[in-house]
Amino acid sequence: MTDEKLPQEQADEKLIDDAFQELLDRYLESRHRKKVEIITKAFNFARQAHKGVRRRSGEPYILHPIAVARIACVEIGLGSTSICAALLHDVVEDTDYTVEDIENLFGPKIAQIVDGLTKISGGIFGDRASAQAENFKKLLLTMNDDIRVILIKISDRLHNMRTLGSMLPSKQYKIAGETLYIYAPLANRLGLNRIKTELEDLSFKYEHPETYQEIQNKLQATQAERESLFTEFTAPIREQLDKMNIPYRIIARVKSPYSIWNKMQAKHITFEEIYDILAVRIIFTPRNQEEELNDCFNIYVAISRIYKPHPDRLRDWVSHPKANGYQALHVTLMSNKGQWIEVQIRSERMNDVAEQGFAAHWKYKAGGGSEDEGELSKWLKTIKEILDDPQPDALDFLDTIKLNLFASEIFVFTPKGEIKTMPQNCTALDFAFSIHTFLGSHCIGAKVNHKLVPLSHKLQSGDQVEILTSKSQKVQPSWINFATTAKAKAKIQAILKRERREQQQKGEDLIAQFFQNEGLPANDENIRKLCEKHQVKTYEELALAVGQGVFTLGDTDKNELKEKTNSTNWKKYISFAFGGNKQKNAKQQSKTEPQPLNIDKKSIVKLTPDAIQKNYILADCCKPIPGDDVLGYIDDNNRIVIHKRQCPIAAQLKTSFGNRLIAVQWQTGKALVFPVNIYIKGLDEIGILNKLTEVISQQLNVNIHKLTIESEEGIFESRIQLYVHDVNDVNTICNNLKKIENIKKITRIDDFDDEIVD
Repeated sequence: MTDEKLPQEQADEKLIDDAFQELLDRYLESRHRKKVEIITKAFNFARQAHKGVRRRSGEPYILHPIAVARIACVEIGLGSTSICAALLHDVVEDTDYTVEDIENLFGPKIAQIVDGLTKISGGIFGDRASAQAENFKKLLLTMNDDIRVILIKISDRLHNMRTLGSMLPSKQYKIAGETLYIYAPLANRLGLNRIKTELEDLSFKYEHPETYQEIQNKLQATQAERESLFTEFTAPIREQLDKMNIPYRIIARVKSPYSIWNKMQAKHITFEEIYDILAVRIIFTPRNQEEELNDCFNIYVAISRIYKPHPDRLRDWVSHPKANGYQALHVTLMSNKGQWIEVQIRSERMNDVAEQGFAAHWKYKAGGGSEDEGELSKWLKTIKEILDDPQPDALDFLDTIKLNLFASEIFVFTPKGEIKTMPQNCTALDFAFSIHTFLGSHCIGAKVNHKLVPLSHKLQSGDQVEILTSKSQKVQPSWINFATTAKAKAKIQAILKRERREQQQKGEDLIAQFFQNEGLPANDENIRKLCEKHQVKTYEELALAVGQGVFTLGDTDKNELKEKTNSTNWKKYISFAFGGNKQKNAKQQSKTEPQPLNIDKKSIVKLTPDAIQKNYILADCCKPIPGDDVLGYIDDNNRIVIHKRQCPIAAQLKTSFGNRLIAVQWQTGKALVFPVNIYIKGLDEIGILNKLTEVISQQLNVNIHKLTIESEEGIFESRIQLYVHDVNDVNTICNNLKKIENIKKITRIDDFDDEIVD
């Protein structure tokens, strides 16, 4: 037996040695101080600790920490401390060694990072939403202690995503959903653009494998055409830059499959209708550091003489870097073939920051300090604000994080010309609360660029904002509907909650006074009668309504409580003795309600016609039909709800209740029909409605359930609800309708009344 194992063990040893040697080689190529000894010590320790353990894929476990260390070193640019922590990151979690053992062998700094990584191991999201939020808070707190904790955690997640193929499908959905919801935006916020893109693409690949492959095939098929356009477009630019004597390189940036798909979903368009798949990146070496900004604008001026720039598409991230440190000048130019092409101009330093984020600052600042780190400090301050104001609801907490930490940012100015960074889509009210709580709570309006606007007015980059206040103004409940930042929402909710408590207390005092004045007992029965009379469910709601002055307790209430209620008691007795209609109705209803199931999460559940009618619920939020990429969610009653994988509700479920997800597979054939909504837009003409119905009803023999059509200034829009068997039917209908002359756009929509954004 031992003899048989030897060749395998030798092969494993060689694999491990080669992987570690490759890590060392790449580390020695970096600019970091060459602390090979401590890295080797960490590797040997981790190798011994994980000896004999294998990953689900079958490979020795130690290869995972080596791969994580390699990502941290090569793709993020971290040094020996981070490499050691990455090699050791699973030791405390998976073996008998403690953080104290790590500290004794490798010192306090490496131990602190390993401890931070251990606290958030096993994925951010636990079995319950509250556990998930708590773990995420830990992640943010450890990031506040040492940013390297989250950078190594992102490296860990990237390697897990690269090796996700060996996991069960239900686990794939959970991990991919978690990655899209938190890790990809987090990588973006830390400036790790390349990693962010790969995380998104890998998540997309596992959630929608067929669509991913389809887009990849289309990108491959159009590659030659793009290369030809790139060569032709950049030729005169190269000629001009050669004359300027600035060292440069020009590369083509192709939009990622996930970005393409996201745009197709958001704008309801096809792959062929996306015109910004190709972008051009000019990366230059400045004559000296002081001339970097001038060189950037000189290149812009030079290429703007060759091609006409789009007047509204200049983005100056050079003068005002993004919060993640990103700097570049973006300009959109009209090519000779009549196509808009975005050109990104950045120096080599800016390019490193764009790819490696804050880690790149350490590369350029030997002393460790950087003025750009001020942006990171601001961001960590925002995290502290959110953590200092705990949300009772875990999902609210996660939404708050998403709203603030991961939003794109805009720049607005105070009346004195001071610049403030705010999240995109923020309102004048958000701006008021960002300056001071008093200003926000007494805000009555604002002047934006000297024009009066309401509190709900959305701010644009470059706006100058003056807040108008009044001492008599109070926080309104409706404000929560258009506040978007964590600070504004938290302060509004806190003020409203305080006022509600005061009003409820006032109501309780008035109710107690009413019972005392009328000489009535304040028992549960009398409270229940008052609640029924005023149509509220609980004593708290009754007290709040009385306190707010919605109604006043008086003679009618007194008479109600003093009346005999014999008839009510008889009704209760009859209902109890003979059973009301409710029991009968419940029995009848239970025949049609989905039944609880015994579910094996490791197997793929088959969606047969019989199973769909008896056991499964098709989610109303996204209305999946056979052929859609779907997943199953086990609800509180142990029933399976089927969602589209890209459904926003499913995204929440993947991140909050990943352990309840199961893989499902359509097996309906043509036995059932499902409602589907189609949106059509085109040039109006006489008889267009007749042409639409002729194709659908007569040629394809499909039943039209609902139809609306509107025409304005020669453009018509139509929404049609049909009953189909599967996605193939939808594609056939759309392809046939596209053949009608003057139909310019046709797409499937989730809801009949969905708003379409062009």
